[in-house]
Amino acid sequence: MKKILCVVTSNNVKGATGIPTGFWLSELTHPLEKFSAAGFDYVLASIKGGKPPIDKDSLDFNDPINKKFWDDENFQRKLEKSLKLDDANSNDFDAIFFAGGHGVMWDFADSAAIDKVIREIYERGGIVSAVCHGPAALVNVKLSDGKYLVDGKKLTAFTDAEEADVQATDIVPFLLETELKNHGANHIAAANWSNHVEVDGRLVTGQNPASAAGVGVEVVKLLS
Repeated sequence: MKKILCVVTSNNVKGATGIPTGFWLSELTHPLEKFSAAGFDYVLASIKGGKPPIDKDSLDFNDPINKKFWDDENFQRKLEKSLKLDDANSNDFDAIFFAGGHGVMWDFADSAAIDKVIREIYERGGIVSAVCHGPAALVNVKLSDGKYLVDGKKLTAFTDAEEADVQATDIVPFLLETELKNHGANHIAAANWSNHVEVDGRLVTGQNPASAAGVGVEVVKLLS
């Protein structure tokens, strides 16, 4: 059975603002729905382990996929006791996926655990995937040859225009699109809030929450 390591933030506040944040629920559940439908298993991990914070604005249970997972005891067990990313063995996984939510902007980019697990999975022939702010995990990752993973790669992520649209440009510690470009990425932006997924070899990225299911679909295709 294929197994995917799904990673969320452990950060619950937007920097110095004191505004609560966390991971965005549908950015986790929508890809999980595609993984589960394909018969794949998943492990939920976070930077610190334990119960990760969820952005309260994402708790939309009119979304049937959110509700399906929220009512699932197995999902709740995994959510309650997420694996500390330092303790993850990359050899156990065929792919890694990073959900977004503003929280990741403060604990993904400089995580040594993320750097290590992405490099190991990618260089072993595995798939690396992320959606919305999740590609913050990719910003500083270097491969064994010293090159940035994103250098020369076609990808997408939450755009600078979308960050401006949610009035967070002056809140986040860096602008994700800009920083990915600074490290050599060929960042492709679609219209704000549109469903947009990019695939470059074994790298799969989605622009925003509307793109989460599409990332799941593309990961499944690659693993199948």
